[in-house]
Amino acid sequence: MTYAVSGALQRAVYEKLVSDVALAALVGSAIYDAPQPAGASDAPEHVTLGEETARAASTKTSAGAVHDFNVSVHSKSEGFAKAKAVAAAVCDALVDASLTLVRGHLVALRFVWARAERGEPGEPRKIILRFRAVVEDNL
Repeated sequence: MTYAVSGALQRAVYEKLVSDVALAALVGSAIYDAPQPAGASDAPEHVTLGEETARAASTKTSAGAVHDFNVSVHSKSEGFAKAKAVAAAVCDALVDASLTLVRGHLVALRFVWARAERGEPGEPRKIILRFRAVVEDNL
């Protein structure tokens, strides 16, 4: 097992999201690689990369891991329609994406689950998307 590809995977996911035209049409540049303090984003909707867990997926001939990671959609809208449109764009960008990693390589990237939540005042809607990436290290 190796966690060594984690940083490269996060970087590639972030780069994929910020370069996606459909997602940019919905949130502009409001895509963050870290949680934003409450009220920090002026955008009505924004996206953040979130928590991650990794587990061993090595074989006799390769070092690898399975990474489950969250991408969250935050919305100031009262209904879920805008947040769900952004979540759909995130899924369209990531599911089965061909990502180039600076270390290792991506074997597969899949959607696992989503949870839509009512939030706090100032951010009444939130959708957490969980993805699973299988990676192998090439060192």
